[in-house]
Amino acid sequence: MMTVLDTSCLPPAERTTAWAETTAQALVTTRFRFPDPGNFGARIRAMALGPVQLSVISYARLVCYRSPRLIRESDPELYQIAVVTSGRQGIEQARHHTVLGPGEIVLYDSSRPFEASARGPGSCASLVLQFPRRLMPLPDHVVAPLCGTSLGAADGVGHVFRQTLAGLADAEPDLSGPDRQRLGTTVVDLAAAVIARRADRASALPAESRTATLYQQITAFISRHLHDAGLGPAAVAAAHSISMRYLHRVFQVHGTTVNGYIRRERIARCRRDLADPLLGAVPVGAIGARWGFPRASDFTRAFRTATGMTPTEYRSLGEPVAEDTRP
Repeated sequence: MMTVLDTSCLPPAERTTAWAETTAQALVTTRFRFPDPGNFGARIRAMALGPVQLSVISYARLVCYRSPRLIRESDPELYQIAVVTSGRQGIEQARHHTVLGPGEIVLYDSSRPFEASARGPGSCASLVLQFPRRLMPLPDHVVAPLCGTSLGAADGVGHVFRQTLAGLADAEPDLSGPDRQRLGTTVVDLAAAVIARRADRASALPAESRTATLYQQITAFISRHLHDAGLGPAAVAAAHSISMRYLHRVFQVHGTTVNGYIRRERIARCRRDLADPLLGAVPVGAIGARWGFPRASDFTRAFRTATGMTPTEYRSLGEPVAEDTRP
């Protein structure tokens, strides 16, 4: 991500002004009150995902508000959905007043007046996804009543949403333009799924959004259970209460198979551990078993198919090699 502002690089007297000016450009125009301006500090990092933007924001105590006058002067017509990662934060919009703690998710709309506050203790921080309202696959009558309310804790699809945002924040900087565009679509679909769950209107999501969200939930489940040697299509389908046929269709849309995805993820974890000098004393077989290959012969065969060499040869080489990406 690109650092848009880090006030620690500025003299204390300039920090609040720099914050107001930067947020007007990077987020939306608001007005601020600072309880302790002399000790104010903040940081914004941002990533563009096509027309979607992900920001990682941390800030000291403050109050910001967006008035009807500011909306008349400038309204980019954005939805913002934030995951609170530290501190206690308040939001008031559409006659809702909500106080949120770490792990909670909140939605707000640039076209409606709001007041938000960072209350501490200490620094507050959030992952903020913002995107044009026209990209929201849910109708306004479903979304509008939830502005300014807590969408719940980051569990279930909320957990997938939070983990996806956090993963993108830590992603490699060389994502291609098409990759960013696709990822932007994915996170908007996940945001819509979080909102639909809170509204109890999952059926209002378009079929494509439901499929994309389900794929993200399933791949997150697979990542958490790679160590389980029994992980396979039947276990995945049962965990998500869907048929095997539908499961295979979901993965077919993404150009792969369930078994192919599991194999690639397991081999990727094994490659990482084999290349880690801190794990040099761990037997090759133990690394395979850790990632779902309890039989050494199966591990060796799968690893050779994917990389062209045995796990032992790979470890001795000490350098990564291209992986076979066939499903």
